[in-house]
Amino acid sequence: MNIGGSIRVPGDKSISHRALILAALGSGVSTVRGILDSHDVRSTASVLRALGVDVPALAPEMRVHGVELHGLRAPGRDLDCGNSGTTTRLMAGVVAAQPFTSRFVGDESLSRRPMRRIIRPLEAMGARLQCERGEGLPMVVYGGRLRAVDWRTEVASAQVKSAILLAGLAAEVPVSVAEPFLSRDHTERMLRSRGVRVLDRDGAVALEPVSSLAAADVDVPADPSSAAFFAALAAMADHGELLLPDVCVNPTRTGFLQVLRRMGARVEIVDEAVRGGEPVATLRVSAGALHGTDIAGDEVPSMVDEISLAACVAARAEGITKITGAGELRVKESDRIATVVANLRTLGVDAEELPDGMVVHGSRAPLRGAITTHGDHRIAMAFGLLGTTDGAAIEIDDRACVEVSFPGFWELLAGAVQG
Repeated sequence: MNIGGSIRVPGDKSISHRALILAALGSGVSTVRGILDSHDVRSTASVLRALGVDVPALAPEMRVHGVELHGLRAPGRDLDCGNSGTTTRLMAGVVAAQPFTSRFVGDESLSRRPMRRIIRPLEAMGARLQCERGEGLPMVVYGGRLRAVDWRTEVASAQVKSAILLAGLAAEVPVSVAEPFLSRDHTERMLRSRGVRVLDRDGAVALEPVSSLAAADVDVPADPSSAAFFAALAAMADHGELLLPDVCVNPTRTGFLQVLRRMGARVEIVDEAVRGGEPVATLRVSAGALHGTDIAGDEVPSMVDEISLAACVAARAEGITKITGAGELRVKESDRIATVVANLRTLGVDAEELPDGMVVHGSRAPLRGAITTHGDHRIAMAFGLLGTTDGAAIEIDDRACVEVSFPGFWELLAGAVQG
């Protein structure tokens, strides 16, 4: 397989969600450029509209008129989050501080995902939340006056941290969140860029209350989790290199690049700059002699969305790759540990499940078989990459599910592979 060219992947999904939410809570008009127009981000836009915010259709450049911290209206309908856990958890924090009741619903996959991790801290702040079936959606949030909280999370989760920070912001109360490892810090960076004091204090992130949130323009950089798929493609190629411009290289998002380097790929970060508080750069990636590695501990939060991809790269590397400390993958869009291992075995790869990870034995044998994605976009894309390797004949059961995060993925993939 030969690869080549320059690929600008779509805007960052995490930043796109937060750009809309903070623009909605701001005082004045915010312009958002380069937003990711995907199903998940559309869910956030739809929820904000239901709460009375004038959010236009997603476009390369769009203006959002903020309603300020206390300007949201009681929704006249359920808040449908589709497949988006980020929409659900972040917006639950926002509406917990509002003087009305909100009911969150989602698709079948999202409805199975656990909400207890945000319910506990929000209830500690004085909100009341109720799941109608187990720990998933539908979930009712009875909002009201909230109190300050110092919370220590059991797992490193940017969604849980952000829910607490946004609840404190909307309630105008101080909050702090301590994590076992540092998770993505986009919320903190974006709040700071709008004049909010968010401090690193004794191993925790602490937000000081404000009475208003400044409007701010946002240029959304390319998504590093989307760029990771093409970095992996270049790493597994026989010849050539790929350039991936304008990628967010926030240190909480670059764990996969470090793993690729450790496995033997050539990864360069060039043309670095800072935009809107986020570091951006061009990635230059080419193949090396790939070999297995261990992934564990504090490395996992910085590549949690790329673990499935790393396992697929490991299938084409020499030796054994062991992944641990990734139990969070059990409660993603699918059980990604079980799904990845089952699909690798279907293709003839020697792989085994661990309670919090997996072991993958690399092989150069041609990969052939039918992949079951369970509607999980990252599974579809990761195994789609394996379908480009020499001698592969891989059938993906649901190619369309990638629209959740990466519209146009299949076309870009076909354009990058030169035979």
